[in-house]
Amino acid sequence: MAKRNSPERDIHRAVVQHLTRRAKPGVVWFHVPNAPRNAVAGAMLKKLGMRAGVSDIILFHNGELFALELKAPKGRESIEQMEFQSEIRLAGGFTSVSQGLDEALNVLNLWGLLK
Repeated sequence: MAKRNSPERDIHRAVVQHLTRRAKPGVVWFHVPNAPRNAVAGAMLKKLGMRAGVSDIILFHNGELFALELKAPKGRESIEQMEFQSEIRLAGGFTSVSQGLDEALNVLNLWGLLK
C-alpha cells in the first residue's frame, strides 16, 4: 500500500523536530492523537474526554498555555477547531493557526518558546 501524501503531516513532523531540538528549558509540549480508528473506539474515547478540534500541539511555559494548529498552505480550520481556539483564548491562553512550517516557527518564536 502506498503512503498518502500529506503536507500537513510533513509540517507537523518538522515542527516536532524543531521543538525537540530548540524548545527553551521549561517548555512542556505534546500532541493529542485525536483520531479513533473505528466507531467503537471513538465512542469509548469520547466518554473519556476526547473532543474534536483540539489543536495539533499543546504547549505550556511559565504558567501559560499555547495551542498551535498546523495547516498546509491554503488549509482551513474546522468549526470544532475554531471553537477550541476560542475557548483557549477565553481561558487566557494563546492560539495560532499556522499555514506552513515558516509560519509555525515564527509563531513559536513570537511566543518565546524556541532557543
